[in-house]
Amino acid sequence: MAAANSLATAFLGAAAAAAAKAEPFRANRTSNSTASPAFSFRVYQRGVAFVGSRRGAVRRSPRCEVQVDIKEKAAASISAIEQFKISADRYMKESSSIAVIGLSVHTAPVEMREKLAVPEAQWPRAVGDLCGLNHIEEAAVLSTCNRMEIYVVALSWHRGIREVTEWMSKTSGIPVSELRQHLFMLRDGDATRHLFEVSGGLDSLVLGEGQILAQVKQVVRVGQVSGGLGKNIDRMFKDAITTGKRVRSETNIASGAVSVSSAAVELALMKLPKPHCGSARMLVIGAGKMGKLVIKHLAAKGCKKVVVVNRSVERVEAIREELKDIEIIYRPFSQMHACAAEADVVFTNTASETPLFLKEHVQVLPTVSEDVGSVRLFVDISVPRNVGSCVASHEHARVYNVDDLKEVVEANKEDRLRKAMEAQTIITQELKRFEAWRDSSETVPTIKNLRSYADRIRASELEKCLQKVGEDALTKKMRKAIDELSTGIVNKLLHGPLQHLRCDGSDSRTLDETLENMHALNRMFNLQTDQKAILEQKIKAKVGKTQS
Repeated sequence: MAAANSLATAFLGAAAAAAAKAEPFRANRTSNSTASPAFSFRVYQRGVAFVGSRRGAVRRSPRCEVQVDIKEKAAASISAIEQFKISADRYMKESSSIAVIGLSVHTAPVEMREKLAVPEAQWPRAVGDLCGLNHIEEAAVLSTCNRMEIYVVALSWHRGIREVTEWMSKTSGIPVSELRQHLFMLRDGDATRHLFEVSGGLDSLVLGEGQILAQVKQVVRVGQVSGGLGKNIDRMFKDAITTGKRVRSETNIASGAVSVSSAAVELALMKLPKPHCGSARMLVIGAGKMGKLVIKHLAAKGCKKVVVVNRSVERVEAIREELKDIEIIYRPFSQMHACAAEADVVFTNTASETPLFLKEHVQVLPTVSEDVGSVRLFVDISVPRNVGSCVASHEHARVYNVDDLKEVVEANKEDRLRKAMEAQTIITQELKRFEAWRDSSETVPTIKNLRSYADRIRASELEKCLQKVGEDALTKKMRKAIDELSTGIVNKLLHGPLQHLRCDGSDSRTLDETLENMHALNRMFNLQTDQKAILEQKIKAKVGKTQS
């Protein structure tokens, strides 16, 4: 126990040494894990939420840089290799795990989600930081207005979770003690199922909404460009996209489903006096995807005119060309507050990391007409928020954010819940396919080792043959022919065994047979992979990155 704890201390570094002295979690692959006295867990769906306690957490603002003591970090990493050799048996009891750590609209308020939000432009950097942690092999970040989730492949499950949680605390400036009240964590099959449900729209605030599938696709696109996605995470996200498409095409979950943007429009109309909904002056700030959907739903509800504030006119022109049933008036960002003075309802959906409206901005705006209740509505569907919470204290202003959309969503939730049951069948099918693929990938080291073993024998016997015959007796053409002959014989002999080590994972019986064949070949040819050596090699690679 002491050796394992000292190993954790070496990996986490001096800043987290005090917390690493606590007893590590005891948790299995199943969702019925229990916590040791040093930690507490939040139950979330099928899994458990890790709640770490670390008094030495470093706090900082989300946008500031952290200065790292390189020498101290490198020394800790080198020490980690030595400690690994001491505690290798403890390490070998764990295998690489897929895990998701995060929070969503179901577990955390918008005030916390906006502190953890990672803009799309910063996803590659965040993935790089996460993969630089001692126990994280692969990582992906899914950050939207409703969730901030980190998907990882961890060399050591509880050590990896601890490192990611600490990273989240540092980047957001939120202490772990506060984060732990809202974080959820799911492992392996539960983590994969969760992503498939997210992609299918089953975990969204608005059940069945389609925008989340586009956001999952964007994670893959960004990862392909930056090279940040590893084999397992890449395959899992691509299978999640397939699942999301199947759920929408093979079930009715998307029929009549609302989006965050349409729910925002519904909420605004609910809050306006009904006789004057059609005459209310509408302002949309931001002409991105969500802004376009807001305009589209306003038009569907009978709105004839909307003012759109955006940094460039091109996007507004494109929306104007597409939506002919509503008059769209463009205004530049410099006129935003002037436009707000003439609006009864203000929709905000920009990527600004600082509020566009604070109380001092709203105080100088003229009071709206009594026809709309003398109250100006701010409907903010951005994360981070575009409208400061202080605006809500103004007498003639009401502020609504994405968390307030639940009022609209609950209205037709029961019908879509029934449709979600159909989607679960598809998700289970796709989950089995992914897990079969992961299981079948276990045969890859055996395939490589068997071919390497055969090639060594071929090269050795070929060398003996050439020495007996004498190199002077053979022309280059003859030597090439003999070499090709030996290679062909080996390939023919290996073809059958290698075929029995490959399967597409669609048949559980075939997969079981494949794994049995793998174990049999490992025994017959002594091909057992030295997992200890592989793990040590991975840790050394981490040390090399740290030192560079």
